[in-house]
Amino acid sequence: MNKEKLQEILEKHRLWLDGNGGECADLEDADLEDADLRGANLKGVNLRWADLRGVNLRGFDLRGVDLRGANLRGANLRYADLRYADLTWAYLRGADLKCANLRDTDLRYADLEDADLRGANLKGANLRNAKLINADLEGAKNLIRIKGE
Repeated sequence: MNKEKLQEILEKHRLWLDGNGGECADLEDADLEDADLRGANLKGVNLRWADLRGVNLRGFDLRGVDLRGANLRGANLRYADLRYADLTWAYLRGADLKCANLRDTDLRYADLEDADLRGANLKGANLRNAKLINADLEGAKNLIRIKGE
């Protein structure tokens, strides 16, 4: 997606969030690899199956955002607020989730291999069938250990 089209969509979304017309952004399947999203408000945006590889979402408010199946390989999600977000089947291999708030986030079947989850809040997060090979969970808060593991 070109920069101008993305800015147009995000401006309409901002207007929608402010109650001034516009429309909720639908970026399902969008190619946003390495996109510059600084200053964007992504609350409520549909990002299902979007390509967000390498995107800087550090500190973003992504509460309740639909990221099912999104490709977030190597994305910077450090300090991001992902409470109640849907990351089912998301590809987060090598993503930086250090100190991210993942409270009550749906991470079923997510690929978190080599992800940095140090200091992340995982209280109530659904990690059923998530791939956590070599994920760094040091200091992760409220991590529930499954009996027998």
